Amino acid sequence: MTIVGRVLILLILVSCAGHQVRLDGQNDPHLWLENVEGEKALSWVKKQNEKTLQEITASDRYKSLEKNALEILQAKDKIPFVDIKGDYLYNFWQDDKHVRGLWRRTTLNSYKRKRPRWETVLDLDRLSKKEKENWVFKGANCRPPQYQRCLLRLSRGGKDAVEVREFDTKRKAFVKKGFYLREAKSWVDWLDGNHIFVATNEGAESLTESGYPRLVKVWKRGTPLSQAKLVLEAKKTDMGGFAQTFVDDSGKTALLGRWETFFTKSMFVYENGKSLSIPLQDSAEIHGLFKNHFIVELRKDWTVDEKVYPSGSLIAVARRVVKNKKVQASDVQSLFAPDAKSSILRIAISKDKVLINALESVTGKIFAVGWERDGFAKAKLIPVKDNAHVTLSSVSPYKSDFFFTLTGFLSPDALYLHSAKSQANQKLKSLPSKFSSKGMTVKQVWATSKDGTQVPYFLIGRSDVIESGKAPTLLYGYGGFEISLTPRYKPVVGKLWLENGGLYVMANIRGGGEFGPKWHQSALKTKRHKAYDDFIAVGEDLIKRGTTTKEKLAIQGGSNGGLLVGAVMTRRPDLFKAVLCHVPLLDMIRYSQLLAGASWVGEYGDPKKSDMKNYLLGYSPYHNVSKDEDYPELFLMTSTKDDRVHPGHARKMAAKMMSQGHKNIRYYENTEGGHAASANLKQKARMRALSYEFLYKTIQ
Repeated sequence: MTIVGRVLILLILVSCAGHQVRLDGQNDPHLWLENVEGEKALSWVKKQNEKTLQEITASDRYKSLEKNALEILQAKDKIPFVDIKGDYLYNFWQDDKHVRGLWRRTTLNSYKRKRPRWETVLDLDRLSKKEKENWVFKGANCRPPQYQRCLLRLSRGGKDAVEVREFDTKRKAFVKKGFYLREAKSWVDWLDGNHIFVATNEGAESLTESGYPRLVKVWKRGTPLSQAKLVLEAKKTDMGGFAQTFVDDSGKTALLGRWETFFTKSMFVYENGKSLSIPLQDSAEIHGLFKNHFIVELRKDWTVDEKVYPSGSLIAVARRVVKNKKVQASDVQSLFAPDAKSSILRIAISKDKVLINALESVTGKIFAVGWERDGFAKAKLIPVKDNAHVTLSSVSPYKSDFFFTLTGFLSPDALYLHSAKSQANQKLKSLPSKFSSKGMTVKQVWATSKDGTQVPYFLIGRSDVIESGKAPTLLYGYGGFEISLTPRYKPVVGKLWLENGGLYVMANIRGGGEFGPKWHQSALKTKRHKAYDDFIAVGEDLIKRGTTTKEKLAIQGGSNGGLLVGAVMTRRPDLFKAVLCHVPLLDMIRYSQLLAGASWVGEYGDPKKSDMKNYLLGYSPYHNVSKDEDYPELFLMTSTKDDRVHPGHARKMAAKMMSQGHKNIRYYENTEGGHAASANLKQKARMRALSYEFLYKTIQ
């Protein structure tokens, strides 16, 4: 360890003096709130919910906010985004009459019309009523190329854990004696018509410490799961085991994998009953196959025969490396190499192109890479009008044409179909304006973080409000897991906040993926504080520029973003007036022992290790709130059915701060909804209305 490193650890140890915290939570007086469905815990939740709802929902303004939000969310003129499956375009639709939703389909010719003719495949409201369950649709894995047989994922109340049922889209019915898995966090994919890959909960020994399945099997139709053939076994300390299949013009390739950490995998080709190792970096991500090549995204620099392929690149690696058990220069071709201001947002593979949805200064573009003779062609930019933010929408490995979306903070979504033959872009659907953007502007601004790093953020609102210097401002961030925050139309934000004179700010801090893997890795583990420094720098910059004041500045984040705003609140309580903290991580000493928490050790570090524990104690919001500090107004939201981030994080934070005498705490826990905290559009409208009414009460 360097001298600087030793000094850092020493400072952390000093800052954590007096924190007598054990990993088992023995000294935590609020540990009982981790009992998710416990009678005492739910009684506490009910009491807090009643108190919060009584305060926030009483006003006419709240009623108007909820009404407006619901009208937008349930509107009939939304774009029905689709997935290409064979000859059909599938869509999942929710509105006021279909609260749980319809899984439906149409043809391309019908979809091009103003009012497509939809064919209902599955009615979730009818199914829920029939089975007396609160089903939430979590998607369908359908077997190509016909896509007739599907493995449907149905969640009770929105949890990550799902029931898996085989469904026939031609008959529009569940398959009698078809594949079925009881509720669990399962991985499934098709091997062929009579065999599927399955990894599921078969008892405690079948799960990793993260709560995900570790045994991958091949299950034959008509046989019990207990007789399925084991083809891969992950370690208990891994995140989990999984399998997936890819198709290209060379046929179908089945892959098995040990997901060792959130960012590393060991991958194998499953062929003729054998597992053959793929000689790639463990941090590399395989996005599919094209022309008998693996399409691979790199998270770290990779040297092959003295040639360096930089971190963040997309490369093609010949499938023959599996047989040869090594990679040579002739096996690798570079497809796309981002620069310091760009990154890859998404990769998709059509029938004849590799499509790269890239970000350049946090604005989306699409590049296409085709095949010429015996090699890959140069990446070509697909031109679109203006400099709008472009995102890939739906792509099929059996079709040459694909869908993409143009959007922006003030530009309603527009869905286009790109023709591979004519290279033309046909506008098929557009979302009408949902709020008045008259006089509004979007600015990309750069703040200087504590270590000198330039951090971009977007500022959205009316020009006169920005120039007033006293604008109620909502600052949003995430900063984790290489997830990029990009420009997009947010009609609820526009109607409930921007239209009424509020400003919205989106910060692209480190920890995200806006500028590639290095931007993410610069805030990993013991560098986490840099993400918080960035967010604080944006807040300070807003005040320094005269955009807003401390009394008018609120911050918002959910999940990892909830940890962000919690950490920032305890570090700089003087900088903000209000905090919206949704489905958060807050107890960073016990996080790895709660639900899926162990799977995030690659992001945050392992609190079981003494040095890491000391670092985590330095910023863990739950361990850094003090009875002697004056904190911003705080609104904590979570869900009882969140089986990803434990609701105990938010519960314990609220209880601890209340026990310290803080009066400015609001708490609301939706009893269903999973990690999204809402299971349907009505619940989503309520959560949005509660959030904005809280802001109006605190910073307006």
